[in-house]
Amino acid sequence: MNKKIALLPLIALLACNSQTPPPPPPPAPAVAAADGLDSLYWNADSLIDSMEHKHFEHLRQLTFGGDNAEAYWSFDGKKLVFQANVPAWGDHCDQIYFFNPFTDNLRNNQPVKLSTTGGRTTCSYFLPGDTTVLFASTYLADTACPPVPPHVPGGKYTWPIYPSFDIFTTDLKGNILKRLTDTPGYDAEGTVSPKGDRIVFTSMRNGDLDLYTMNIDGSDVKQITHELGYDGGAFFSPDGSKLVWRASRPKTPAAIKEYKDLLKQGLVQPTQMELYIANADGSDAKQITSLGQANWAPYWHPDGKHIIFASNYKSQRGFPFTLYLIGTDGQGLEPLTNSDMFDAFPVFSRDGKYLVFSSNRGGVNHETNLFIAKWKE
Repeated sequence: MNKKIALLPLIALLACNSQTPPPPPPPAPAVAAADGLDSLYWNADSLIDSMEHKHFEHLRQLTFGGDNAEAYWSFDGKKLVFQANVPAWGDHCDQIYFFNPFTDNLRNNQPVKLSTTGGRTTCSYFLPGDTTVLFASTYLADTACPPVPPHVPGGKYTWPIYPSFDIFTTDLKGNILKRLTDTPGYDAEGTVSPKGDRIVFTSMRNGDLDLYTMNIDGSDVKQITHELGYDGGAFFSPDGSKLVWRASRPKTPAAIKEYKDLLKQGLVQPTQMELYIANADGSDAKQITSLGQANWAPYWHPDGKHIIFASNYKSQRGFPFTLYLIGTDGQGLEPLTNSDMFDAFPVFSRDGKYLVFSSNRGGVNHETNLFIAKWKE
């Protein structure tokens, strides 16, 4: 899924910007609850840039501290499951939580934790019926958080590809129900088709990082990408007929060698990625961005004709990351945010009324929080 790249801008920001941002402003005046957000208010309207008002009618901050990212909607649109590393919640590495963004106030309350077995977890997603969630975990290898790989000489940023990651399902009390993958090597980044019939995920079972699909019970596994390079963070289109994902495609002998050498160390370098779309079986794959640098965290607009994603292609410093919208034909690139920091992991609600994303805006020490925007076309 969109996973660990949240660490990239944080590292870049800490290295390149020693100034601590100001504390978040006080909550804005309450807005009428007719917008469906019950007793909670749009408390971050002051953090909307003037350019962002084109699509952000209102903005509300959902989490308050630590690193929070990858929030994905339940099928009924009433819950979000997300990945967080919040020391105040007792976390030592990424863990999985869920909550109701319309009624739960996380400023003073901790959401329900689903990853209760230990280890490091990533890439959660609701299954049909909203009583079961899938996520990847390393807990079978060790209930402790796995060590973070040492910094690669030369300053190049890498992601760890832990071979102990497997995909599991859990109930809403954190009880593991089933292990969906059991092959050696990395299995993670799973998401579910809106049709409720298939899961797409990334695996290294063939020696490269490719996309696979399987039934929601883990059966009928099929490899759907075959080119050398990292394929990950895939999502089904609203009708379940297509996929969008991020991919690296090393072409030169030096780039290919570097990619393969890093894989042998359980690492991948995510700084050069473009977006691709294909049919749900992997056929008719097409590259839709050629922007350079890191283009990632793609998600479908509910109209099925546009992709929202994060990119740092205009930056020479590695940040900011900005949200963009682009047509599935690769045309009509439109910037959506303008925070000069980190905006990523955008996910539309199924009805298109809300956009949830992660951002450093208004935070302290570059913490990453979840925000929900009331969307307007």
